[in-house]
Amino acid sequence: MYISNEISNFFVHISFITLLFISFLTNATEYKLPEKGFRLIGVEQNHKIIKGDYFQKIAEQYNVGFLALMAANPGVDPFLPELDSGIVIPSAMLLPYIKREGIVINLPELRLYYFLPEENKVHVFPVGIGREGLATPKVTSYISSKRKDPTWRPTAAMRQRYFEKHGKEMVKEIAAGPNNPFGKYALRLGTSEYLIHGTNQRFGIGMRASSGCIRLFDDDIKWLFENIPLNTKVRIIEQPIKMSYESGGRRFIEIHSPLTVENVAQKNVITSAIKNFVGKSDSLWQKLNPIFDNPQGLIIELEQ
Repeated sequence: MYISNEISNFFVHISFITLLFISFLTNATEYKLPEKGFRLIGVEQNHKIIKGDYFQKIAEQYNVGFLALMAANPGVDPFLPELDSGIVIPSAMLLPYIKREGIVINLPELRLYYFLPEENKVHVFPVGIGREGLATPKVTSYISSKRKDPTWRPTAAMRQRYFEKHGKEMVKEIAAGPNNPFGKYALRLGTSEYLIHGTNQRFGIGMRASSGCIRLFDDDIKWLFENIPLNTKVRIIEQPIKMSYESGGRRFIEIHSPLTVENVAQKNVITSAIKNFVGKSDSLWQKLNPIFDNPQGLIIELEQ
């Protein structure tokens, strides 16, 4: 097995590296799509802690989510990791169970997939999503408009929450510039109030911190703005557990923490499909059960 408050909540910067099966076009993380029926992309990496490292910095370096990095390295202090220790970078993943087209955002992963099947490619980005009580909805929609240097206007609900918390009125709009919580680019989902947008802060990507919109690092949203056409299909889904049979009969499972109220209440339910996939090995279940209870979001290869 390898286990391999409103304004102030808008929290970017990014650098990147080369992975096996991953290349880069400007700032976009690009993976080669696996053959039909297979789902495994990327490779897990390890990072040796050097002086000055902390999880936010490392997450930006590898373009992974902050919470994903924490889940993959339980027990490690995200602000003061031990010098010279090694941590796991969750840069391997299984594609979600969905048609490989357009944009797919899998909420438990806090990842956005942009599929280009005609080019045999998929781009993957860490995202920030709605915080508890203001969850990003699971919908099927499309990119209806693209705005550069957008004006930020809080919704009536946001202004009401701000007034109830702070006892004063929230600003009605913020023009384009360094104080704009949308950053430099925004993509609207259909006719809704929800956007895929940038941010004017460093922190919050790969976390549940927004009022329901989807946030990306500025370089990532810039790439999407420049490369995604209008009317691109967008599907927001919740698949906390993904499984795949790969070549040579190898079996992989990837387990994340569920987000919606009904799934959180049930934890990660072990369905009959999961039972059939894992099999009856007692030793394997002894290793997997703690991970179902405390998911690490890492690829696990099951023993043959």
